[in-house]
Amino acid sequence: MCIYPDWNSPELTDTRRANVSVRIIREVSTSLGLRWVDDTVGNLTEDIGPEDIFHYTYAVFHSPDYWVRYAEPFRIDFPRLPLTGNLELFRALAQLGGELVALHLLESPTLDQPMTELVGNRNPEVEKPSWSQDTVWVDKRQTAGVKGVPEYVWTFHIGGYQVCHKWLKDRKGRTLSDDDIANYHKIVVALSETIRLMQEIDAVIEAHGGWPGAFVPTTGEEA
Repeated sequence: MCIYPDWNSPELTDTRRANVSVRIIREVSTSLGLRWVDDTVGNLTEDIGPEDIFHYTYAVFHSPDYWVRYAEPFRIDFPRLPLTGNLELFRALAQLGGELVALHLLESPTLDQPMTELVGNRNPEVEKPSWSQDTVWVDKRQTAGVKGVPEYVWTFHIGGYQVCHKWLKDRKGRTLSDDDIANYHKIVVALSETIRLMQEIDAVIEAHGGWPGAFVPTTGEEA
C-alpha cells in the first residue's frame, strides 16, 4: 500500500508515501477514531497506517459471503470495498488479512509445518496430474505423488484456476526437484489455511452484524 521512489529519478529520495487516496484516509481514520500514520502499520489503538487498510481490504475480498452477495453487480462493475466504523471488526479483519498475505507470499511460519509427504519416486516427472485417496499423483500410472492433500484443497480455485492442478500442469514434462516438492508442500498448507481463514472471516463478519449491517460507515460511503 506504499509507493516507493523511482530509483532512476535524478531527484531520488528515500521517502515513500501511502498509495491511498486522501478521501479514503480521511474516511477510515475518522470513522474509526484513529490518527493516520503514513508508515507501514499502526497499532490500531491510537493510529492506523496503509498496511492496515491493505490487510483489511485483503480480508474483505476473501469473504465467500461477499462474493456470493454481490456476484450480480460484479458482472458489470469493479468490486467495491465496504468500510466500517466498528474498530473491533476492523482489527479482526486486518489481522486475518495479514495472515492471508503472509500465506500467499509464502512467508508465514505455518508453512514450515507440512501436512503432506512425497510417495514413490523422490524426483518424479510430471505427466498427468490427478487426485485420488487424498493423494495428488503426478504420473499416469499413479505411482508417485504427494500424499495428504484433502479433496477440498485439490479442488480449490483462485481466480478461475484450480491451484494444485495448475501448478503441476504448468510443469508438465519436468522432473520435480527437491525445491519444487518443498514448494508444493507449502502451497498445500497455504491453500488449506486460506480456506480456514476465509471461513473465519465470514464468521467474524456475522458476529458483528453480518452483511450489510457490519459495513455501514459513518458517512455511508464505500471505497
